[in-house]
Amino acid sequence: MDPLSLLKKAGLEAKGPPVPLHGGEISRVWRVGPFVVKTAEAPPPGLFPAEARGLRALAGRGVRVPGVRWVGEEGLVLDYLEPGPEDWEDLAHVLAALHRRREAAYRAEPGFLGTFPLPGREGGEWTAFFCERCVLPLLEATWERLEGLGPKVEALYRRPLPAEGPAPLHGDLWRGNVHFAREGPALLDPSFFVGERGVDLAMMRLFGGFPRRFWEVYGELYPIPEEVERALPRYQVYYLLAHVHFFGEGYLGALWRAISAS
Repeated sequence: MDPLSLLKKAGLEAKGPPVPLHGGEISRVWRVGPFVVKTAEAPPPGLFPAEARGLRALAGRGVRVPGVRWVGEEGLVLDYLEPGPEDWEDLAHVLAALHRRREAAYRAEPGFLGTFPLPGREGGEWTAFFCERCVLPLLEATWERLEGLGPKVEALYRRPLPAEGPAPLHGDLWRGNVHFAREGPALLDPSFFVGERGVDLAMMRLFGGFPRRFWEVYGELYPIPEEVERALPRYQVYYLLAHVHFFGEGYLGALWRAISAS
């Protein structure tokens, strides 16, 4: 569906022509006046409602996100956040406050990493929760492409992962999902669930883009224990399996390095 038709369906008035924005590998994204309109070619059922739930969940926990104006299976309409200056110290405060929050239990509604569907799950011991909800679906989907690495991935989660307590997570926190708005840092495109903050930290470290000053301030506000640092490669395996699934065997080298560092 084109952006103007989607706005009309949402009952919102278009102000100005659609201007394409960068939308990554999944969605087509336009700015139309004060709105951002997202659509995708044959999106999997539930993709945009899951993104809207994640944005609202983060907003309810004090994180700046674009407001959700309308959501349907066809797409999503958000508020446009005017760009502002990079403020990494403020972002460190936002994420440290988010990760310090404690929820009643580990919990995930059915959702997505990219367009890959992930099951819902609630409660239980953290290592089993993370492995069964996040890793095993991707491991099954990529097993034939892993060139013998599958059993090594399985073995990683026979040892317990460190548990600081259930915290709300963005779930796909690479640099491209951080937006520095005029009002301050905002987060985009979440794969929200309640887990251990190491999941977010691992993705932030995997491809870089977060400068030293961010890590200095975050570490002062919420120090990262050594056992969490050591666990980051096991969390990165989750994201690297997703990259093998979406982009192919070119990520097997990075996957092997993460396994070796675990």
